[in-house]
Amino acid sequence: MNSHELFHTLHQLSRHLTNKLNETLKPFGLYSAQWAVLYTLMNKGSLTQKELSDYLFVEAPPMTRTIQRLVKQGYVKQVPGKDKREKYIELTEAALKEFSKWEQAVILNNQTQLKDLPEKSQAELIQIHSSWIKHLL
Repeated sequence: MNSHELFHTLHQLSRHLTNKLNETLKPFGLYSAQWAVLYTLMNKGSLTQKELSDYLFVEAPPMTRTIQRLVKQGYVKQVPGKDKREKYIELTEAALKEFSKWEQAVILNNQTQLKDLPEKSQAELIQIHSSWIKHLL
């Protein structure tokens, strides 16, 4: 397999998984980009928009749009930092209340996507990803 084919295949897999996740989140009025922000904030706590962008590998304009949508939905709030230009993004009580419902739906989606992939292969994928990402960062 040449590198072009590998990257094309990875991109196709990523698109498929994103589409399936979007279908899962649609009843909640959420998309995968929003879920990524919500999940990150739940696990890492309050972060600046720049920290979120860097962690999720998302450029500033789409991150701004995602955060604005989440603010409008009442799931995140922006809290001023020490510097007037710096704003921290935090989950709201509404998001904390709904989070377990969203997470259960995502877990079920993930299990469905992985049902035909043996656990050994899953472990190998995690190892390959961890090793590769260390070299990229």
